[in-house]
Amino acid sequence: MREALIIFNPAAGRFSSRPFIGGVINALERLGWRADAEATRSGAHTVELAKQAAGRYEAVFAIGGDGTIGQAASGLIGSETTLGVLPGGTQNVWGRELNLPVFSWWNWKALKENALLLADSPVYKIDMGLCNNGLPFLMWAGLGLDAMAISAIGDRVRLEKFFAVPEYAAVTLWKVSQWNGLRLRVWADDEEVEGRYLLGVANNIRHYMGGLANLSPNAFVDDGLMDFWLFSGQNLGDALRHAYDLWQGRHLSSNGTRRIPFRTLRVEAEAPFMVQFDGDPAPTAQKVEIKVAPRALKVFIPPHALHLLQNRFSESK
Repeated sequence: MREALIIFNPAAGRFSSRPFIGGVINALERLGWRADAEATRSGAHTVELAKQAAGRYEAVFAIGGDGTIGQAASGLIGSETTLGVLPGGTQNVWGRELNLPVFSWWNWKALKENALLLADSPVYKIDMGLCNNGLPFLMWAGLGLDAMAISAIGDRVRLEKFFAVPEYAAVTLWKVSQWNGLRLRVWADDEEVEGRYLLGVANNIRHYMGGLANLSPNAFVDDGLMDFWLFSGQNLGDALRHAYDLWQGRHLSSNGTRRIPFRTLRVEAEAPFMVQFDGDPAPTAQKVEIKVAPRALKVFIPPHALHLLQNRFSESK
């Protein structure tokens, strides 16, 4: 019998997933799985639960937002245990990447339906990023403005999550009104860049900005490459222009943005800067080194999302 561990974050999202975990277990049992469930208490606990599950379970189904998903992926990197993502957070960008319906009171069946879909989907190996001392991330590593906003918002009570987008926008505008960017030197494979930037983002997926922007429309999650995007500027006007261009997709041809594909990346600044991984704050740094870990994570990818893959040979065949 196939065995799975369900890791769920009861504090994630606008509504708790806890009352619906039984439905997810029943859905998996209908497909011949035996499932256990564990509630996570923190980001570090999520990573630890996933590490303990690696090798013991065939799959881990993670229920929560992008932070929870990234933490579960970090615990499973390099293992033979497959990650299944059941979006249950506030933004759910990875869920949007896979075009999965999001759990809410208006769609409370989404967790069960996504479990049925993914548990019967093929398994593929995708890339992950390794930052500095091997800290993994699945979707993005951001430095500068977005990390500042994420750090300022911190943990939110559930009511605040109903206003997540305007809150993030307001905090970002407040931060950039008091800041003039970073002088950065960037080495990406054999390319070197220097300038003043408001934001740098290493991304493994296509979506960004809470899923509202398609940052890298042609990105693949299994090609051994990531994009590093640099957004130049030093004031509020520059930040507003970049936000509008991202929303409209005009950043692809903007003179104020630069895309650098890479396998290895090093970024140094004249002063310490804030960092975020998968939407969660990370330790402040003055130098960041990122390496792509090719095909380091096994994931369930539904048939309608195979356009995200360069290599469509399933690991489950």
